[in-house]
Amino acid sequence: MTKSDNANWYVLHTYSGYEGMVKDNLEKLIENNNLYDRILDIQIPEEQVVEERKGKKKVVKKKMFPTYVFVKLVYDNNLWYLLTNTRGVTGFVGPNGRAMPLNEDEIKRMQLEKVSVAINFAVNDTVRVLSGPLEGYIGTIDEIDYKAQKAKVNVSMFGRQTPVELEFMQFEKI
Repeated sequence: MTKSDNANWYVLHTYSGYEGMVKDNLEKLIENNNLYDRILDIQIPEEQVVEERKGKKKVVKKKMFPTYVFVKLVYDNNLWYLLTNTRGVTGFVGPNGRAMPLNEDEIKRMQLEKVSVAINFAVNDTVRVLSGPLEGYIGTIDEIDYKAQKAKVNVSMFGRQTPVELEFMQFEKI
């Protein structure tokens, strides 16, 4: 996939619970119609949330924006037609169903694009979680994945050490 200067992020509205199916259908659409240079990325942002079920606490992934799929593409009317006629898609988010691109602040806030972060921490360093459901918690780095820009952090939660995977931007060294 080659990146184009004309590409912007757009939001597709889907039926509830159809987000994964829509993403799969869009990937098939890209493959079948050779749209690799026009549809550059498809994302369903998720976050880790602590849930309690039957007295046990568990870290699970939840969709940050249910019923929405984010697509980076080079927009034109033919692409609008293909995307809005994809099974599970109700339309683009924008005035009268016309596509409206996200601005830079929205893209950063929704963490749609990965930003390279210069790191200044190592295994066994103590860190504070800056964002997400564990915001404010303190933990120690167990392992670092430089390629994915993530680290496994052991956070003391409910009197127990709980391993949590965090992106570099989600924590800071104390």
